[in-house]
Amino acid sequence: MANINYYKLTLNDYNSLFNSMYKPLCLFANKYLESLDDSKDIVQDVFVKIWENKIVFKDEHATKSYLYTSIKNKCLDKLKSKSYKSTDFLATINLEKIESEHFFLSEIVITETSIIIENAISTLPNKCAKIIRMSLKGLANFEIADELDISINTVKAQKKIAYKRLKPLLEEYFIFIAIIFKDVNY
Repeated sequence: MANINYYKLTLNDYNSLFNSMYKPLCLFANKYLESLDDSKDIVQDVFVKIWENKIVFKDEHATKSYLYTSIKNKCLDKLKSKSYKSTDFLATINLEKIESEHFFLSEIVITETSIIIENAISTLPNKCAKIIRMSLKGLANFEIADELDISINTVKAQKKIAYKRLKPLLEEYFIFIAIIFKDVNY
């Protein structure tokens, strides 16, 4: 039997994990619950459990696997609870769909891809990053220009700078991202 090195999260590791994964995990949980407040509660509960129980992980992948699986299970438990069953919300969701492995894996891929893209965007100068984020939210160039009180040409120039800087950062993920977004239609 091979020796596997397990590690316990230090306070710094825990803080780093929380800071990097809290927001994406809340959005992941929200895909199940469609309630950001409930999603935040569940993600916080999982992080508290990790810290209080001093859960030990094999590596970063095992940590993320634990987080996603725990959050999925807690979301499904909440959806099946008496308090949720007594509301009309349960009638509007397709429980079979969201319990499926396909839904779970698709949402993980979307979340992880979003993290990769956000990490790349965060390396841009502030103005470029803000314009790209607004563009990703679906705003047109003229809407971005209007909201930021800048010219459309400035928006176009900043987007050009952003694309030039993002291309090498995201190049190795391009095919992966393209395949994922092509196949994400459940």
